[in-house]
Amino acid sequence: MLKAGTILDDRYEIIDVVGTGGMSTVYRAKDERLKRFVAVKVLKSDYSSDSSFVSKFRAEAQNSAGLTHPNIVSVYDVCEDNGRYFIVMELVEGITLKEYIHLNGRLPMNQALNFSLQIASGLEAAHDHHVIHRDIKPQNIIVANNGNLKVTDFGIAKAATSTTMSTTGIGSVHYISPEQARGGYSDERSDIYSLGITMYEMITGRVPFEGDTNVAIALMHIQNDIIPPRELYPDIYPSMEKIVLKCTQKKPERRYLTAAALINDLKRVQENPNINIVVAQSSVAKGPTKEFTMEETRQIKEGAAAKPIDPELAGLENMRPRDPSRTSQVVPNMERINALYQNDPDEDYEEPVPAPRRPEKSLKKVEDYDDTYDEYRGRGRRRDEDEDDDNEAADPKLEKAVMIAGIAAAVVIFAIIFVVIAKIAGLSIFGKKEDKAATTATTAAVTEADSETSTKTEEASTEEKKTIRMIDVTGYTKKAAESELKKAGFKNYTFAEANDDKVKEGYVIKQSVEPGTQIGENDSIVVTVSAGAEKLQVSDVAGMNVSDADLVLKNQGFTVTHKYDYSDSVAEDQVISMDPAGGSSADSGSTITLVISNGPKKKDVSVPDITNSSESSAQSMLASLNLKVGAVTYEYNSEVPAGQVISQSIAPGTPTKEETAVDYVVSKGAKTVTYTGSVSGSVSTSDAEMLQTLAGATVTVYINDDAGSHQVFQTTVGPDQAGNIEVYGDCTGLTGNNGTVSFTVVDAGGNDITASYSKMLVLTYKDE
Repeated sequence: MLKAGTILDDRYEIIDVVGTGGMSTVYRAKDERLKRFVAVKVLKSDYSSDSSFVSKFRAEAQNSAGLTHPNIVSVYDVCEDNGRYFIVMELVEGITLKEYIHLNGRLPMNQALNFSLQIASGLEAAHDHHVIHRDIKPQNIIVANNGNLKVTDFGIAKAATSTTMSTTGIGSVHYISPEQARGGYSDERSDIYSLGITMYEMITGRVPFEGDTNVAIALMHIQNDIIPPRELYPDIYPSMEKIVLKCTQKKPERRYLTAAALINDLKRVQENPNINIVVAQSSVAKGPTKEFTMEETRQIKEGAAAKPIDPELAGLENMRPRDPSRTSQVVPNMERINALYQNDPDEDYEEPVPAPRRPEKSLKKVEDYDDTYDEYRGRGRRRDEDEDDDNEAADPKLEKAVMIAGIAAAVVIFAIIFVVIAKIAGLSIFGKKEDKAATTATTAAVTEADSETSTKTEEASTEEKKTIRMIDVTGYTKKAAESELKKAGFKNYTFAEANDDKVKEGYVIKQSVEPGTQIGENDSIVVTVSAGAEKLQVSDVAGMNVSDADLVLKNQGFTVTHKYDYSDSVAEDQVISMDPAGGSSADSGSTITLVISNGPKKKDVSVPDITNSSESSAQSMLASLNLKVGAVTYEYNSEVPAGQVISQSIAPGTPTKEETAVDYVVSKGAKTVTYTGSVSGSVSTSDAEMLQTLAGATVTVYINDDAGSHQVFQTTVGPDQAGNIEVYGDCTGLTGNNGTVSFTVVDAGGNDITASYSKMLVLTYKDE
């Protein structure tokens, strides 16, 4: 970390830290040469010591330096100072888009459209120069204080990943494109995918995929469909949703092929939100059904049973299922993904942001569990249902045990009935000995059958105690969650309620057993359902200053918006009213609308003509109409007398509101031109006799013009001074520039000895 006051490259003075990330630290600095403030991005020592990385870093930064666009942070220079490598960039005062969303929540549609257009415009300019960002995310987009957006860190993601991989660059895991996650070729369409995820976050306030590990999130980008934004917030424009869904298609060829095409659609939606935007088809068309043979089925089951489970992927099968119509399965490069996601890439300009709440990561937006279930959950059956079907299939060993036990029981029962009937009838089939033997044999058979039945029952009991994999019901309605738990075979589950301002009332927030965990069917499961946002009492801020009112309500946990109106009784910038009213109850996190006073409504007046009036008269005329005096400037003017108004900022007769400021210019009169005369040269003599009397003589030089003579130089000659006296001097305030130069020499006795001397003097003038 560099200290304030450190000078880099004998030019850039470090002032303070702007932000820090995995690769570098960004400082606010002053360019002493150009006298301007800049941002200096200094590589951390781990990267600076890698010559291969430094080479790529410099090349990528130099490529980025060629990008000039209002929505791209300009790169000024790439430098090195005593082993420190740094980039000098435009300093943008503002916050990152990530921080902006964190502070303001999901953005209004018009603002989201405006922001999306600005980002896409920056990408279009970069792509036109064949520069791909590879790490588009809200952390790399700065919202300037004037509302403009600027994309930063072009090309740096490529350099960052090339130190560990020889393939194309890869971006942050929450915004990464499927082809980057697989380690495939990335191009302009990868940036468009990441922009689509960023747009998704702007309009919903959350990213589409959340998981416990980076690997899990990367696999979701490869395999899972995002939840359509309008399922989360129905007020989102359908056309905007279609644009986001097109940007985030799994296959690059189904996205917008260029940023220009995306910009065109965004502008169409901006002009008409109800316009129809065509979305790409599903990633793979439905293929014909394949019927597997018995041998193929056996091989598949054996292969599935033998396949080890990657602990990093445990529980992923319970995530939102893919479209079963997809016939091709992507095989991700797990070694690459694990290597890449040990840590997130550089997060410059990023402040810590609280992690999203767990319930949001699996919000499925399932309504009541009825015939419309498939419509809400996506196309086809859930993966859980397929597993349930497999679990419900009868175990061959269990079937065999039950069959043997049944046959044995039938034989024993038949034998007992036969013996009883024989005894009642008084029959002696085998005689007395035979009867005894028969009885003994029957007893042994019963005992043996009972023993075998007991053994088989114990085996069946053991089979029945087999554990069940816990399913994921977060995001379901309570009714749908209960139905899913029943279907999976769980029996001991209970429901609890908790307030939550992020999850809709009646939907599951969390569950006590993690998805994928193996538990018994009678093990206890607690499912927590949202009771909606907590109800809070709204403070009454009517009459307070707007900034104080905002602070009070935000500290209570509300979002605040403003409207404005005129009021004769409430002072300007104070709260007139609020909705909902103070003292009422409202959900935590809900929006409170404050009506702010603009003061009394101002009347329309006609601006007076104050030109050619004195300054005091002009002020009086404006005050009489309740207009304010604006900026007053003074200029020379040969046509308007000094002290009178030359011009005014608002033309006479223009209707305007009271208290409007009117600027005007006052004449300083005609400008008088004066000059400065400068004399240089020498006064000298070659008369040997005069040299004897020269000591103590006074030499004086004059400029002569129409106004008279003006002394410009005078000196007393010293005893050892030669007969050549150097002359130099200025005279200011001259009214002309065509004078002449003269001189006098008077000896110590007061005698004029000028005639014995000659001059070589030059007179020049300049305007003052």
